[in-house]
Parts: sequence; C-alpha cells; structure tokens
Amino acid sequence: MNVLSRFHDPLWLTLLPTLPALLLWHHRRDRPAALRFSRLPEGAGGSWRLHLPFYARCLAAGLLIVALARPQLGYAWEESLTEGIDIQITLDVSGSMGAQDFQPRDRLTVAKEVVADFIARRPADRIGLTIFSGKAMTRSPLTTDRRMLRLLVDSVSLNALPDGTAIGLALANAAARLKDSEAETKVVVLVTDGVNNAGAIDPLSATAICKGLGIRVYTVGVGTSGRVPVPMSLPDALTGRRTTRTVLMNVEVDEALLQEIAERTDGRFYKATDRETLRSIFDEIDRLERTPIRSKRYVRYREAFQPFAWAGLALMLAPLVARASHLTVEP
Repeated sequence: MNVLSRFHDPLWLTLLPTLPALLLWHHRRDRPAALRFSRLPEGAGGSWRLHLPFYARCLAAGLLIVALARPQLGYAWEESLTEGIDIQITLDVSGSMGAQDFQPRDRLTVAKEVVADFIARRPADRIGLTIFSGKAMTRSPLTTDRRMLRLLVDSVSLNALPDGTAIGLALANAAARLKDSEAETKVVVLVTDGVNNAGAIDPLSATAICKGLGIRVYTVGVGTSGRVPVPMSLPDALTGRRTTRTVLMNVEVDEALLQEIAERTDGRFYKATDRETLRSIFDEIDRLERTPIRSKRYVRYREAFQPFAWAGLALMLAPLVARASHLTVEP
C-alpha cells in the first residue's frame, strides 16, 4: 500500500507568492515623518517586537491558503487479476540422467538447477512436479508455494524409482494432475534423456489424452547421443558389496517421439546438449508461456486541511493575545 498526497483545489496556492511581496512592502514602506513615542512597555527588549503581529498574520494567511487548497492524503493499493497458467514439470530421474556430459555436473543436477530458476520466475502460476523412470510419481501437485516446491526439486535424486524410461506413464500422470484445472492454459514440460522402454501406457496414447484435455506439451531431450560416462552401482566381485563406478554407456534420445508429442499438442521440441542450451530452452518456454496480468488501482483520499486551518486561526489570534499580555503593541 502506497501513501499519496494531493491538493483538491490547487489554484488557491497561486496566492502564496503574494506573501513574500507583502513582507517586502511592510519593511520598505515609507512612514510619514513625525515624532513618535514608543508604546512598548519599559524593558520590552527591542523594536523587532513591533513586527511580530504582522509576521503572525502573514504566516496565518499562508496556512489558511494551504487549508483552502484542501490537502488530502491518499492510500493506494493494487489488485492483480491473473489469467493463471498451470504447469506440470515432468522430470526423468532414471540412471542415465546421471551421465556426466554436462560438465562439471551430471544431467539431473543441471536440470534441477534450471527447473528451480524457472519456477522462481513464475510467481503468478501454479506449478507441480512429476518424476519418472520405470514408474511415475507426483512429488508435488499444482501449488503456488515456491519455497516448498524448491525444496522438493532439490530433494529429487537418481534411481528414486525402478529403472527404465516410462514416457507414456509420465505424460498420463501429469495429465491426471491437470485434468481438473480451470486455468485457461495448461502446460506439461517433459524433460528426458532416453527412449520409452517401460510403463503400461503408450506415449502416443498419453499424448492423445493431453490433446483431448487441452494440455500443451513442451518436450526437452537432454544430453548427447552415443557413449557417455554414467555412474553405475555395481557389485564388487570380491566383497559382494555394491560400489559406484563410472562406465561408458550408449544412451540414445528418442528425438522423433519427443518431436511428435510436441507437435500433436501444439507444443515444441527442444534438444539440450549442454548446460547453457538447457537454460536458454527454459528461458524460451518462460517467454512463450507468460501469464497475462491485469491490475486495478484503488485510491482512497481523506481530508488533511484541518491542522493548517486550526494553526492559521491560532496565529490570527496570536497578536491579540500578545497585546493583552503586554508582550508587544501595534504601531
């Protein structure tokens, strides 16, 4: 809420410049030559007291002019009317997302950072989070609680679900979260680095569901195709304990499928082969899916002339009080 001020009748303020001219006239006016006797009481302390009544009246006139201009204090506030966008981010957490081709970090770590930045830039929208590998799970329904959502994104880890890449199941899960949404625009952002090889729902069938519900799907293929270093949990031949080793794996991104999913739902397909490309992709999605915001501004004013009016009247009476108390007398 902002505090504003204004004058309801500002034309009265044009009288204020006459007061300095009046003061100048008072001190320069010619007085008739005559023998005068001071009527100040003995020990009054100087002739300057003779001018006090005039100064008081000038100050009173200034205050009354300001009061006549009707100063007002206003309190303004804005009401934002948003046409909300509901977004379900669907993030692959399969083992291949641990591939270390997004140096110096792996694919999932970079994807989480970019997703967190994307969420922070969209305070007016409801956003949810689905993770998937061999199965799909909703980590967060649609919410505006950015702090909770950021904590959930940060807590996402590799191999949290059975391994595999169930793209169809992930899309169906995201669509289920958006099907009851009353938002004008509904969006799924699907981030994956693999080929659909798990789940009971075919990706194109899930795409048809999204299309029927009016959901637009942006697909993001992450990583370089071919042999990439991937940390794997493998049993030690001597001790039997599982240890993490980096092995070269052949990871393919099904670009044709991701392209078709995006086209059928009026979305777009993107390919991210490094950290900066992935960040620029989310920047573009952020620009494409902006939330229209309309604002109404309300201002309520209250009168603030009373202190000026009372002070002006008091100063008008001040010379009379001073004269009655023998502080000064008028010439």
